[in-house]
Amino acid sequence: MEEIDKQGRNLSTTVWTQLDRKAGAITELTIRQLRNRISTWVVLGVGVLLISLLLIFYVDSIRDDFEPYDNDGDSQDWDNDGYPLGQELIYGTSDYDDSNFPGSSEYIYQGDIDWNDQPRNHYGNHTWVYAWGYFTPTWIDVEAENPFSWSDSWIDWSSEEYICEEEGLGSDPFSSGRFNLDRNYCLFENGTYIMFGAIFIGEGDFFVEPGWNTEWGYLTEPFFVEKHPKSKYIDEDDINWDKNRVSSSQGFDDDGDCLKEEYVVDSSPNDSNRNGIYCDVQWTFDSNGNLVSIRADNNVDEDPDDSKHIGESSHRTFIIGTGKIAFVMIIGLFVPLFLALGLVRDESENGTLHYLLSKPIHRGEFILYRLLGYLAIVVSYTLILTLIIAFITSIIGPGNSFIRLSDYPVWIGIAFSTILVLTAYGSVFNTVGLVLPKYGVYLCILFGVWEFLMGLFTITIPESDITMLSISHWAIQLIDAVVMIAWSDTPLIQEQADAFGLETGISFFWHPPVHTLGTGSPFIASIISVVFILTFSMGMILIGQLIFRNKEIM
Repeated sequence: MEEIDKQGRNLSTTVWTQLDRKAGAITELTIRQLRNRISTWVVLGVGVLLISLLLIFYVDSIRDDFEPYDNDGDSQDWDNDGYPLGQELIYGTSDYDDSNFPGSSEYIYQGDIDWNDQPRNHYGNHTWVYAWGYFTPTWIDVEAENPFSWSDSWIDWSSEEYICEEEGLGSDPFSSGRFNLDRNYCLFENGTYIMFGAIFIGEGDFFVEPGWNTEWGYLTEPFFVEKHPKSKYIDEDDINWDKNRVSSSQGFDDDGDCLKEEYVVDSSPNDSNRNGIYCDVQWTFDSNGNLVSIRADNNVDEDPDDSKHIGESSHRTFIIGTGKIAFVMIIGLFVPLFLALGLVRDESENGTLHYLLSKPIHRGEFILYRLLGYLAIVVSYTLILTLIIAFITSIIGPGNSFIRLSDYPVWIGIAFSTILVLTAYGSVFNTVGLVLPKYGVYLCILFGVWEFLMGLFTITIPESDITMLSISHWAIQLIDAVVMIAWSDTPLIQEQADAFGLETGISFFWHPPVHTLGTGSPFIASIISVVFILTFSMGMILIGQLIFRNKEIM
């Protein structure tokens, strides 16, 4: 039995169903027209090509898994002595001196006589360093080789003996100023040597000339140390954290280059974060469990597992960067520029607008239905493209699960942000096409350049006030908010990257949402962003309707 309304009319013939039929007809016509245009397929194809190129780049970079990376550079061997920097740091030797390596002789300081010390005499069997004065030996090691590659003051005993009297040096050459600095020693006939800043090994009595100085110590016995492979110093000091979001001392010097327990030369452990604990990492959280800072002592947790940290942050960086730049700033701008600019203008130029408006349809409705047809195309396109790239990246992304389900909320947020900007830009370009049929494209291009620049500024300077005057700013903030909701540990990963020197782009592409009414809540930021873009879109649609109502159709 057929249903009727209060006036006795069949529901199939009410005004509402007539509106539905008109809306469906105009929308379907718009979809058919856009679908049959070569330019539509070219524009959509360029978008697919862009995403395909990004996917190829992503797959190529992740195909062989994330190669381990030496974050702290201690696998290098700068002096080519066979010992990597990390091993030299542990033993306290220099990686810029091939004669100073783990197991080589080390000079150990014991004492000195300065320019005004008393007494001025010292007897002993030492390695004398930069000695100035008179040395009466009982034994000299004339066979010793120079262990100090950084100094040329080592006495070469194999050269011709240098006799003080023959050179005209008196008994007090220091006061006369007649000592010859080209030679760092000479011998008196009584067997005493004058040392002019010489370095040597010997036993005897040394009188330091007043106003000058001498230092002494000893050289350790060399011993064999097996050379470590460079791979030992890659990913050797991972981030140690107990996952508790309370302020505490964390971290451990896995490779020993901070604790220095194997140092031959005495050296104190490091406390550069000044928390009173040697070789640790101070994790600071606020009362709500939000990470405030990570302060690591030098050489602690400085070479994390790349596949676990850099792999995850690089994967997220790709998704966030693709969503903001490829979807919102490129596809979101260029697709409506080519598809929405002529939604009404082209009908007027083709002469079909008179025919369409001769039907019982309001001009304002006509604009709305044309935009609905445009949106039916671009929304379907965006959703399909997003789901394809989401599926591929979720399968090959880092992690132990077969599919990274945690990625899909972010991709859905990216798709929603893109649809919002497609709606906003579509309403803008359609209205501009109504007002300026011939020259509106140039104004739209200028508008697109503005939006693109504001998008870049939003990514790099999110707190900038001028970016608030753009649609791209709010769409990008919406993505930031969705990322913070779906991946709640993103601020932690970002802080880890900054604190431990991990080379990722997450700190460049992602920032916590700025406009949260002081709450810091990503949900508030999402609502504000959506409301702003929808309000702008509705405003532009209303302006277009008002202009079109009074526009004379040529």
